[in-house]
Amino acid sequence: MLPQKLLVIPSIDLKNGKCVRSVQGIPELDCYEYGDDPINMAKIWRAENAKMIHVVDFDGAHNLSKRNYKIVEEICSSVVIPVEFAGGIRNLTDADEIMQTGILRLAVNTLAVENRTEFKKIFEKYGPTKIVISLDILNNELMIKGRKIRTEILFSDFAKEMVDIGISRFVVCDITRNGTMLGPNIKLSKEIAELTGARITHAGGIRNKDELMDIQKLIPLGVDSVIVGRALYENRFPCQKLWRVAESGIFNN
Repeated sequence: MLPQKLLVIPSIDLKNGKCVRSVQGIPELDCYEYGDDPINMAKIWRAENAKMIHVVDFDGAHNLSKRNYKIVEEICSSVVIPVEFAGGIRNLTDADEIMQTGILRLAVNTLAVENRTEFKKIFEKYGPTKIVISLDILNNELMIKGRKIRTEILFSDFAKEMVDIGISRFVVCDITRNGTMLGPNIKLSKEIAELTGARITHAGGIRNKDELMDIQKLIPLGVDSVIVGRALYENRFPCQKLWRVAESGIFNN
């Protein structure tokens, strides 16, 4: 039986060692209004009772840089909650290195598209609890390389291929909704849950508690968690109350 409590996961987006805002997957380089120190940000989210943190490495995704790995390691050692990482993994060596920082889960995108053989090596070593797939989607098309490159691959075809390999969780993001405060594409997450039978972490577009209530209704289908960025940073709803309600499973009351 699937859990009836929605896991709300704050996102920390890294660029040049700083915590940045991203819109449609593109970091706003001149906008460090969310705080220069991502380690301190992680501590704040932990103090607000977050149960997991999602870290996106834009330097890795766009430039294959590992400059932020030390920061990721410090985040992992500073908070006693799981950390999920995404960005820039291109081979088994990269995966081994980022796993050594202490992350719990690695979200992979480009590698699974461009080098299926190398991806399978990673998956065979770490398994479905450690390796998940990020589906970055633009008009039904899968995007890769930091959400910059079109693949001409239908997300539905790719998702089914990943399930056949053994993937049991997807991080689903409609790029047009990411960081835009236009509302979540809940229909997309529902469609992928029904298509694959996998667990789904929804990402992108969340603006308020009511939209979390809408996503919670999909828990029986496998949509059991949601990544929230801008709405949390801009105090669209009180964090402590948000997590307390989410963990109680009573959004619909």
